[in-house]
Amino acid sequence: MPLGGSVTRGVGSSDGTGYRKSLLQMLQHHGINARMVGSRKHGSMPNNEHEGWRGFRIDEIERKVRKSVQEHSPDIFMINAGSNDCLQCFKIEEAGKRLGDMLDYLWLACPQSTVLLSTLIVNADEEVNSEVMRFNEQCRVLAEKLAIEKRKVVLVDMYTSKGPDVRGLVDGVHPGDESYNKMSRLWFRGIREAMQKGFINESMYRI
Repeated sequence: MPLGGSVTRGVGSSDGTGYRKSLLQMLQHHGINARMVGSRKHGSMPNNEHEGWRGFRIDEIERKVRKSVQEHSPDIFMINAGSNDCLQCFKIEEAGKRLGDMLDYLWLACPQSTVLLSTLIVNADEEVNSEVMRFNEQCRVLAEKLAIEKRKVVLVDMYTSKGPDVRGLVDGVHPGDESYNKMSRLWFRGIREAMQKGFINESMYRI
């Protein structure tokens, strides 16, 4: 289940699929059979389901996902949420707790699921980007805490030289196609790491 805001939806990509189409192609190329699930459908791809809510903060995304998560019961949550918290400067000092609360609910609803927790991508606005960096530090601390607690979580760091950069943003906020491809590669690495850690039974997904 791709879960988050407009980046999850694929805003800024030429076909509306964001990272989702290229990630599925990458998985299939490596012999891994996967299907994306969610209550929303966007983009020119057959399996275009997701849970990406444009303009929604973490607390608002959680209210939406509570309506769909039990129906779909995903094995993997791919979470990139918090951009709108940063854009709205909404209580960033508490963003890590909001994110943690949402993860607690997801694991309550789907105890066996694995969470791929993504940091946010860079933002072209310096003030917003400073909030992004504050948020990302909380995200990293949360992932480390959950790992110590033996939760099935993998941090996927998008705020690196291998992730989208400012030049790859179409509007200062959303990635263009090549930047979404960079995100796909980082998500793929996260899935492989989860498999290597035994969080995901790889044999269940082999074509």
